[in-house]
Amino acid sequence: MEPSQALLVVDVQNDFLPGGALPVSSGALVVPVLNRYIALFAERGWPLFFSRDWHPPKTAHFREYGGPWPPHCIQDTPGAAFAPDLAVPPGAIILSKGTTWDAESYSAFLGRDPEGASLPDLLRARRISHLYVGGLALDYCVKRSVLDALALGLATTLLIDATRAVNVEPHDAEQAIEEMVRAGARLATWEHLAATGEGA
Repeated sequence: MEPSQALLVVDVQNDFLPGGALPVSSGALVVPVLNRYIALFAERGWPLFFSRDWHPPKTAHFREYGGPWPPHCIQDTPGAAFAPDLAVPPGAIILSKGTTWDAESYSAFLGRDPEGASLPDLLRARRISHLYVGGLALDYCVKRSVLDALALGLATTLLIDATRAVNVEPHDAEQAIEEMVRAGARLATWEHLAATGEGA
């Protein structure tokens, strides 16, 4: 695999899983699929990025303070932790987003690593030109991350078997996929990558 490719795992956190504060239906099903991708990318030496919502207790993102969502993924709480079965390997880069009162917190491209570097800066430093994206939720943070990647000129592949939608409205998932494809995103599954050898 070329070193110009990387994997972005978006917000696979306890509060977005069944039983969490803002659960995604069938969200837990992405974990074993993502683990296969993570193992493959780690084996090939590709960079691995994991974004997380990392909200303060009071934020304009939450309904109580004028936002659209119930409290979720509050810093240093169990709900903000990555799913316990998600394989986050040593050396993976953790990007925290939504960390201040008024931070827009959907796209992973607005996240920062522990040293304060942004995802665009980190990708440029590693000369990444192709980003593979999976995680939660398809119709919000995954979509915004994919669209931002495309806007930066990156070849971007949505791992369609490794994401699930909130579906606040019944067809949000389909509309999100259509929007990403119109913007230039490719779609792939584990079987597709295995069959075609893409990225090998």
